[in-house]
Parts: sequence; C-alpha cells; structure tokens
Amino acid sequence: MQSSTDQLGLLNHLQKKILITLGLLAVFRIGVHIPIPGVDTVALRQFFANQGGNLLSMFNMFSGGALERFSIFALGVMPYISASIVSQMLTVMVPRLEALSKEGAAGRKKISQYTRYATIALAAVQGLMIARTLQNSDFNGVPLVADGGLWWITLTVLALVAGTAFVMWLGEQITEKGVGNGISLIIFAGIVAGLPAVVGNTYSQYTNQQLDLLRITVIIAMCVVVVAGVVFMESGSRQVPIRYAKRQVGGRVMAGQQSHLPLRVNASGVIPPIFASSILQFPLTIAAFSPESSVAEMISTYMIPGEWLYNTVYVIGVIFFAFFYTRIVFKTDDVAENLKRNGGFIPGIRPGVRTSEYLSKLVDRLTMSGAIYLAIVCILPTVFTGQFNVQFYFGGTSLLIAVGVALETFRQIEAHRQSLRYEAFMKNTRQEKKRRLTIR
Repeated sequence: MQSSTDQLGLLNHLQKKILITLGLLAVFRIGVHIPIPGVDTVALRQFFANQGGNLLSMFNMFSGGALERFSIFALGVMPYISASIVSQMLTVMVPRLEALSKEGAAGRKKISQYTRYATIALAAVQGLMIARTLQNSDFNGVPLVADGGLWWITLTVLALVAGTAFVMWLGEQITEKGVGNGISLIIFAGIVAGLPAVVGNTYSQYTNQQLDLLRITVIIAMCVVVVAGVVFMESGSRQVPIRYAKRQVGGRVMAGQQSHLPLRVNASGVIPPIFASSILQFPLTIAAFSPESSVAEMISTYMIPGEWLYNTVYVIGVIFFAFFYTRIVFKTDDVAENLKRNGGFIPGIRPGVRTSEYLSKLVDRLTMSGAIYLAIVCILPTVFTGQFNVQFYFGGTSLLIAVGVALETFRQIEAHRQSLRYEAFMKNTRQEKKRRLTIR
C-alpha cells in the first residue's frame, strides 16, 4: 500500500510539472493577442499577408503571430536568443567570463544575469526600429500608425521591452519548474498555433483552384518525409565502447565492466537553425535605420527564403552553430579526464590526451553529418514549397523545430519518469531494510 502511495505521489509530481508547462504556454498565447494601442491591426495583418515568405514572415512565425498583431510579445524570444549567442561566444573568448563559467552555479548565475541585461538592450534597439518603421509605413495609402510621434514610440518601445522580459521569464520558469526547454517550447507553441490557419489557407487555395490536388499531395508527402527524416536522424547515435579496469574494494576484486558512450549525430538539436534565424534579424535591423537606402533595397530583394543569398547565409550559420554549440555541450577534454579518473578507457586508445583527440575526431565527423542534415532539412523544403506558392509555415525550419522540440520534450518526460521510478524503488528498498532490522 505504501509503495502504491509513493508511486502515485511521484506521478502527481510529474503531472504537476506538465500542467505548469501547459499553463505558462497558455499565458504566452494569451499575451500574443494583446495589441499595443495606436496601430491599425487590420491594415498590418493585410500588410503581412502580402509579404509572402520573406524574413518578416519568418520572424512572425517564431513569435506565434504576435508580430502581425503587433502585440506586447511582438519581439518574442528572438532578443533573448541573440543575447545568448553573444554571451556564449564571449564566454569562450573572454578569459574572465570563461573563469566565471567554471565557478559552478554562482558563475553561471552571473552570466545569466549579463544575458538578461543584453536581452533588454537588444529588445530596446529592435523595438525602436520596429516603431520607427511602422510609423513611416502604410498599406495601400492607409497609415499603419494612426497617431504617431515621440510619445507613441516611447510607449511602444517600453511595451515591447516589457513583453520580451516577460516572455524570457516565462521560458525560464518552464525550464525550472516545468518539463523541457522553455525557450524552445515557446517557439514550438508559436509554430504549432499557426498551423491550423495555414491548413485552412491551403484548403481555400484548393477551393479557389489556386492549388490542384497533385500539388497538395506532393507537399503533404514532402512534409511526411521531412518529419520521418528528422525523427530518424535525431534518434541516431554512435555507441563508443568503454571498458573499466579491475578494481579492488576492500578484500574483494571487482571485475572490469563494459559500457558505451553514446555520441548523437545531432548533439546540438534544434539550436543551430534557431540561432541562425536569430542572426538573420540583424539585416532587418540595419535596414530599418534607412529604409530608403540601397542596402535596405538589397536586403528586401535578396534576403528572402529561397533566394541564393539568404540560403548561403543560413546554411553557413547552421553549420557554424552546429559545431559551436556541440563544442559547448560536449567537452571532449572533460570526458576523457572523467574516464581516466574512473578507470575507464576506449579499447585500443590510450587514456588521457589520446582519448580526447579520438573523441574530438569522432564528434567532428558526426557534427558535420548532423550539420549537413540540418541544412538540407531547413533549405530544400523551403525552395521546393516556394515553387508551389504555399506559405512559409510549411518550410523545413518550422517542421524541424516543431518535431525536434517535441522529441526532446518527450525524452525529458521519459527520463523524469525513470528517475521517479528509481526514487520510489530506492525508497521502498530502504524501508524494507529498516523493517527487517526492526524485526531482528
């Protein structure tokens, strides 16, 4: 009876974490529908509807439609992601920050505080650029901002910065108290929330004879192939054999054990495409300073998903961040040192430096394969769907993020369930030992 009660309590704990995650995501979706005053939201949504698959549409997808509604969450998590990129790069390059990262929880907390400050600064700059751009824009002669001016720009920037700070807090709370990575789940929620509208729009195009049944069938088949490919690749790993030497514990000699070190093909997950998409914000920010300049015209012409310049920059960004993030999350020197300290070794490889070099070569090869897979999934479906005149939501980036985040979240839920079962088992074992001692 006691065992059943413990398992029920642990299960309720997991259910509580899932409910907290869903509740915080619901708060995010409610905030998406709270607009900033002074903007003609009808004209703004028509403006976005005519944009097609450009960068603005992609950022609107990441914000869950908040940008086209110009809500308080219009900037979404992109400033936080950009600040995280800068923070992680500086941690590698600046000795003081690198020393902070090695100080344990206190050092990481300090770096996280710097990241939050950078997020607020980036949100203020991007909010100012968006406010200025909207104030000077119109759609078919209708101004997007009815009554602009300095007061409206100040109010808008403050609202956008506050919204970004709140979304950042939501993501941290999901990571800490819920299940999964909070920032990734917020992006996932934004993508999934827009899919029903895209399906409805595709059906409308079919009824209006803008899309025929063959094209729709091909697009659905492509989506199925992409999802299957993502699931297959995200589950792929290289099992490196590990052996442990014999050890003497007291008067007993413990036999050597065998194990495996799993190296994932894509250890960075969905971080590279998210980071690369965040980097592509900077051209829009630069163009917002001078919308009539030749630079802004080139950005609006060539920085479109499917164009060669966009594809080139995006692929380079995905490959770079795949290697960069993998090196951050999997440090071969630390792994080799831990194996040596615990008496473990790779058959045929000397412990220490040789093991680190061997693991580095393996990780580099796997990361290159994973980076190429990410680039293919993100780019080719976008180019393909562009020929069928469908919305950017069917692009490979959105499918990759949605499927990848869902898989990672399910993995964490399953790992949490296994840990709860282990805790219940150990508790029951201790109680059984205590009961036997009491009887004796």
